Amino acid sequence: MSMRQFRFGVAGSPTTGEEWVKTVRQAADLGFQTVLMPDGLQLPAPFSSLAMAAAVADIRVGTFVAAAPLRTPRQAAWEAHTLTVLTDGRFEFGIGTGRPVAEQQTAEVGLRWGTARERREQVIETLDLLRELDGERRTPIMLAAGGPKALALAAERADIVSLAKDATTPRSEVAAVARELRELAGARADDIELAMNLLAAGTRPLPPWTKRASGVDPDELEAMDSLMLLRGTPQEMADELLRRRDQIGASYISVNSGYLEDFAPVIELLDGK
Repeated sequence: MSMRQFRFGVAGSPTTGEEWVKTVRQAADLGFQTVLMPDGLQLPAPFSSLAMAAAVADIRVGTFVAAAPLRTPRQAAWEAHTLTVLTDGRFEFGIGTGRPVAEQQTAEVGLRWGTARERREQVIETLDLLRELDGERRTPIMLAAGGPKALALAAERADIVSLAKDATTPRSEVAAVARELRELAGARADDIELAMNLLAAGTRPLPPWTKRASGVDPDELEAMDSLMLLRGTPQEMADELLRRRDQIGASYISVNSGYLEDFAPVIELLDGK
């Protein structure tokens, strides 16, 4: 396995345009390479939010990740291709079958949730349609994968794979999933970038919302050394990311936008590594 250079992203969830512009510009100024937007009806729509982000700063943008059932495949492919064109190739399309919370939201927009197989087929159809729309262009694809079928699809089609495990998954199990992905990818293994998202970084106490995001009490998250956290001084955090890259292969690290400033010194320490 070749060792990729680190890349860093910010996952935002804006409530106002002013807040979003501030986050995007701050991310660009602090050395982050990508601004990411989750998908869900409780948040601003991701594609328009990312179009705005790309217009206010010279930074890459991406969905993290779009829930396939919330749109028809043709609609999702159209949105993704449009961002690739309008950002001049700075868009990365993250897509998955949807977290459980998306089932109710899918009903709210008048679409079917479908079985796991049907939702996976939606992802495949969306990617096929996007390829047709892109023509000579090529939108980078991020897939969230954890189970065998999702890993097989990611090994075949993804440029970036977000290892979809929950907050309680041990490091050894995440490393095993990464190895399985590389085995499935074969000759493509070195072309796939592994991504991990952080709920929190630094030394500040965990806020209450981390329980909603992870399903685990903050104290428990701390005690189990969850991979969703990156704790310590900047040097300790940088050393831990180097370990995670060695053990798992994860080199694309995104952090919740509330921890931009806590994480920025880590970027400086790992610059070029």
